[in-house]
Amino acid sequence: MSRPLLSVVVPLLNERPLLDEVLAEVAHWQARYPAVEWLFVDGGSRDGSRQCLQSAEVTLLDSLPGRARQMNAGAAQAAGQWLLFLHVDTQLNAAAIDALLALCQREKTGWGRFDVRLQGRPAMLRVVARMMNWRSRLTGIATGDMGIFVQRDLFAEIAGYTEQPLMEDIEISKRLRRERWPHCLPQRITSSGRRWESRGVWSTIALMWRLRLQYFLGTPAEQIARRYR
Repeated sequence: MSRPLLSVVVPLLNERPLLDEVLAEVAHWQARYPAVEWLFVDGGSRDGSRQCLQSAEVTLLDSLPGRARQMNAGAAQAAGQWLLFLHVDTQLNAAAIDALLALCQREKTGWGRFDVRLQGRPAMLRVVARMMNWRSRLTGIATGDMGIFVQRDLFAEIAGYTEQPLMEDIEISKRLRRERWPHCLPQRITSSGRRWESRGVWSTIALMWRLRLQYFLGTPAEQIARRYR
């Protein structure tokens, strides 16, 4: 069997309510895109997530908890020439996959992310998504819910994700953009707005801007994670 062009790494922890829909979608993509490998990395779920994944036709890896640690574990086992790190509550679509596979075939190295739309009841989420997309193009910084992808040799060159409890996406973006500016694919993937819905849209915006500012000013990620929780 030839080496896959792309490996999708999905870290998760206690996400059983989402998995029936996620796995049905993955089965569809597996049939349509044989050049794409899927790996789920469980961080010690206790809600039946692991058992659900074991019963599906997907590759399941075990890891100590921590999104950065889990993504590194998935990357270490991935066979693809390119890696896509995808949140379990983020949905791909055919246009996005086609655009990424075309880029992977065309480019020898590099990294990037997709534009994002946020799924949820508050109308303000559409504005939040536009702000996220605009800010990312301006700064060259991607967040995890945008689906960060990177050529595997470049990922190895920068030693992968820094294993910290929060802001791992900001940290890897900062290191990757020193090598080259990201590809900002305009195809929109859909990410859950549950974080904004649970905390309130404006409260979450204010919190995330404050925490990111503190991180850029040098506050340790461990301290920021305590404040976020």
